Amino acid sequence: MTHIIYNNFIMPFINDYLFKIFSLVENKLQHAQGKGYGAGTIKMENDLVHKLLGTKPLLAIDIGGNVGEYSAELRRRNADLEIHVFEPSSTNLIKLNQRFGLDKGVHILPYAVSDRGESATLYSNVPGSGLASLTQRRLDHFNIEFDVREEVKTIRFEEYWRNSLSSRPMDIVKIDIEGHELSALNGFGDSIKKVRVLQFEFGGCNIDTRTFFQDYWYYFKERGFDLFRITPFGVQKIIKYQEADEFFSTTNYIAVNNSLAPL
Repeated sequence: MTHIIYNNFIMPFINDYLFKIFSLVENKLQHAQGKGYGAGTIKMENDLVHKLLGTKPLLAIDIGGNVGEYSAELRRRNADLEIHVFEPSSTNLIKLNQRFGLDKGVHILPYAVSDRGESATLYSNVPGSGLASLTQRRLDHFNIEFDVREEVKTIRFEEYWRNSLSSRPMDIVKIDIEGHELSALNGFGDSIKKVRVLQFEFGGCNIDTRTFFQDYWYYFKERGFDLFRITPFGVQKIIKYQEADEFFSTTNYIAVNNSLAPL
């Protein structure tokens, strides 16, 4: 009888308790590595980007500007920095123009950045959402309906770089476009060679777009960039790709061009 009680009641309780403890430890260790450490860290992100850049930035590109928090931090640090902000949401464009309308150094572009120029649909849960994506994400498990649609224009960044930026070097590029970062990078073409430091986000959105960290790893490796993960303790250099890097919770990375931005 004692044996039955132990196997049927006590042992399952112990196993459940241990599972919860091990899961908690696992989450804490992953967080310490920067995995999932990606929300509300704009000031720290800028600290590390500037540190890795190692020089005063003159030109910055903010792809996925949303309401301008990242660009505002860039401006706070650099009074004369030229900033180009790409944001397709009409709701957020109003906010961006209200925020930076008097700043002649901030250029606001009403486009999504992709690997081609065309018309596209921007999906979101509410107008102006920070979750907005060119992919209709499935977020039922979070009780989020992605049923708001807006027709937008996409551009290939290489063309903008040649035509509007005169093929100049870019000190800081930030890309946060909810799972379409790789598409944007594929549209950089030769302009990627002129990027000194590039920050991008990876996380749950990449499940919906079916893109993997491996794709980013090889993209940057083949173009002479070093990759770093932002952690609570600074940056962690990614020496080689591992399947454990496929962590689908918001994580920020910084890519440093070896030929333009030595550490």
